Amino acid sequence: MIHEIASRCLKCKVPQCRKNCPVSTPIPDTMKLVEEDKLQEAAEILFANNPLSAVCSIVCPHERNCYGHCVRGKKSEPVEFFKVEQFLSGKFLEDYTPPLIEKNDIRIAVIGSGPAGITMSILLSLKGFRVTLIEARDKIGGVLRYGIPQFRLPRDIVDRYKPILYKLGVQFKPNTFIGSSITLDDMFIDGYRAVFIAVGTAKPNKLGLLGETIGNVYYAIDYLKSPEAYRLGKNVAVVGAGNVALDAARMAIRNIDPGGTVTIVNSLPEEEMTGNRREIAEAVDEGVRFIHLQQTIKLEEDGVKCVAVQVKESEQGNTYEEDFTRVRKIPADSILVAIGQGPQGAVTADSNISKTHRGLVDADENGYTSSKGVFAAGDIVTGPKTVVEAVAFAKKVAGEIEKYCLGN
Repeated sequence: MIHEIASRCLKCKVPQCRKNCPVSTPIPDTMKLVEEDKLQEAAEILFANNPLSAVCSIVCPHERNCYGHCVRGKKSEPVEFFKVEQFLSGKFLEDYTPPLIEKNDIRIAVIGSGPAGITMSILLSLKGFRVTLIEARDKIGGVLRYGIPQFRLPRDIVDRYKPILYKLGVQFKPNTFIGSSITLDDMFIDGYRAVFIAVGTAKPNKLGLLGETIGNVYYAIDYLKSPEAYRLGKNVAVVGAGNVALDAARMAIRNIDPGGTVTIVNSLPEEEMTGNRREIAEAVDEGVRFIHLQQTIKLEEDGVKCVAVQVKESEQGNTYEEDFTRVRKIPADSILVAIGQGPQGAVTADSNISKTHRGLVDADENGYTSSKGVFAAGDIVTGPKTVVEAVAFAKKVAGEIEKYCLGN
C-alpha cells in the first residue's frame, strides 16, 4: 500500500506539503526512498527530523498541514503521506537501535514528559548530554497519555518511547513534582547545566458560573485523564467547542448508559468552532449532537441552562449578543466543561522566571526565559497547541540549549 501511495507523490521541487508542515518533514525525499524500497533509510530520516513522527502521523490535523496542501488535491485526491509515515515510523520504534553516542559530562534536566519533553530528551541524548527526564506522574507521555483518548492514539505507541529513552541513556524520574520538595534552584546546585520546562497546560479554565462545584460537573481535561473513574449516567452535556471538548464528547459517548446522548453546547456559529474539522465529522458519525449559538449561564444538577446568542453582521465583522428572552435547558446527568486550560504554575512558583498575564512562562522564540540556564517550550509557553507544533518548538530550543551548554 505504501508503495502505491508513494508513487502518486509528484516529488515537487517546491513541495507545499513540506512548507506547511510545522517540522518541515522531508516528504518528497521520503516518498522517493519508499519507491526505491529503502524503507529503513526513509524511517531514519523521519525520526531524525521528528522523533515523534509515529505520533504525529496519527494525531496531526493533516488537512491543515501536508494533506491539505498537496497539489494533487487540486484535481484529485491529495496524497495520504501520513499513512506512509505511520507505517514507517511505527515499525521503526519497535526495532530502534541507538547509534553509538560519546557522552559528555554535561547534565540537563527536562521537566515534563509530554511531546516537547520527549522530543527534547531524545535530541539532547543523541548529542551526548546526560538527560534526566522528570515527570509528575508514573508514566511518560503527558497529554499523549492523559489528554488524547486511546481511540485516537493507541497507548502502545506512547509506551514504545520509554525503552527508547532508556537505550539513549535518559534517566527517568517518575512521580516527581518540581516546585514542592524540589525547586529549580536545587537542580542547579546539584550540577545541572540547564533546565528545560515542558510541563504543558493541565489546569482547566473555570467558567465562573453558578453550579460549577456541584457533584455532576467535571472538567473535561480531568475526565480524559481517567474516564473509567467517572459514572456519567445516560445524558451528558459538554460545554465548549475545541479539541478537548470533542475528545471528551467522543470518549463520553463510548461510556454512557445505553440509549443516552452526548451534546456539545457551543456559543458560536458552527463554522467558527475551533475544533479539528475531521474530529467534528467523526464525532457526528459517532452520534454526538451539537447545539450552536447557545451561551451557558448556569450549571444545574439536571442540565445546562443557556440563552440564545444572536449574530449581528456588520462591515467590521460579526458581533454576538445574548438574548435573555430565549432561555432553555439542555438536560444532562453529567456536565463536562471544556473551555481551555492554563498552567498550574508550581514549577516556577519559587523562581524568578517571568510569566505572561495568562500565567504562562515568558520565553522568547528560542526558548530563553528570564532565568539563566532555564529554557521552556511547548504549551507552557504558547498555550495549548498541536503535538507537531510542540515538537517544532522543542527542536528549535534543543539547538539553543546545546549552544548554551557548550558555550558555558
